[in-house]
Amino acid sequence: MTELTRELVDAVGDAFNANDIDAVMQYFAPDAVFDHAVGPEVHGVRFEGAGKIREVFAGLFKKVEKVHWVTLACGIVGSKAYCEYRRTATHRDGTAEEFLSIDILTFKDGLIVHKDTYYKQRTA
Repeated sequence: MTELTRELVDAVGDAFNANDIDAVMQYFAPDAVFDHAVGPEVHGVRFEGAGKIREVFAGLFKKVEKVHWVTLACGIVGSKAYCEYRRTATHRDGTAEEFLSIDILTFKDGLIVHKDTYYKQRTA
């Protein structure tokens, strides 16, 4: 069993900040689940399986010139990492966005089995 450490969580963050889908996906289990913050269900929109999760994040990386997460705080309890982020993105049309978010990452044997995302909904 792989111990969940801050170094592992930071490595996941580094992969996302590189906007490198292959680097990101090495941290997801084949049967992982990603619950997006927005959607019609109580858990948002659910994406099941590494293939679907790859599509979501590859689409994000194609949509923006650069997306970046700054870790504001991170706590580990058992198999879960609770991470607060400031997310910024520059879209290909030049528009920018910024918001605060939280990820709850559940790991098993060194891989993410559940990524649950929450973020502030900006209205202006």
